[in-house]
Amino acid sequence: MVTLLHIDSSVFPGEASASRTVTNAFRRAWEEQHPEGTVIYRDLAAEPVPHITAAGHTAGATPASERTPEQSAALAVRLELITELERADAVLIGAPMYNFSIPSTLKAWLDNVIMTGRTSGERPSAQGTPVTVVASRGGSYAPGTPREGSDFVQNYLSSVLRGSLGLDVDFIVPELTMAPRVPAMAELIPLYEVSRNRAMQDAITKAKALAERVAP
Repeated sequence: MVTLLHIDSSVFPGEASASRTVTNAFRRAWEEQHPEGTVIYRDLAAEPVPHITAAGHTAGATPASERTPEQSAALAVRLELITELERADAVLIGAPMYNFSIPSTLKAWLDNVIMTGRTSGERPSAQGTPVTVVASRGGSYAPGTPREGSDFVQNYLSSVLRGSLGLDVDFIVPELTMAPRVPAMAELIPLYEVSRNRAMQDAITKAKALAERVAP
């Protein structure tokens, strides 16, 4: 059986969140292809993982017999998250843009799972695992737009997921999600609708293709 690791980080629930709406469409399409498969789900807004601490950072390089109780507890959390990543045949991440970057809860997850000598380094333990990132944003940061260059979601996640963890990264980008809610953006609603529909279709298409790719 195949395993999907699904991570959401939006602070908004259900359909109030653009990223969750798209990740849910992806997951439904995936589960249709693998009804007997396993989905490991983490809602980082509802149940945040601890931010990395000095104890958690140093525990992995400290011999077990010399670890403090604090180090052992922090390492147990990190190893649980790392094992989930290593078990996954595919990863799905909802990563809305908050203040030009990712939610701090998602950064905390990354800080915990990136462990030099295991998930990061010469031979990352999850190397090659496909990861689909739904990078939603309230405006547009595409080339030629006024805020081009202020997107620190895709470039950061590309670097850390691909460069540090060795994952095979793909993005779905629903944009202009604030257009229906902000009167000054009303003229952009048609573009928002195009982006939303494209993202939903991409989620379904990519989920099915990926489910077939990792089929046992």
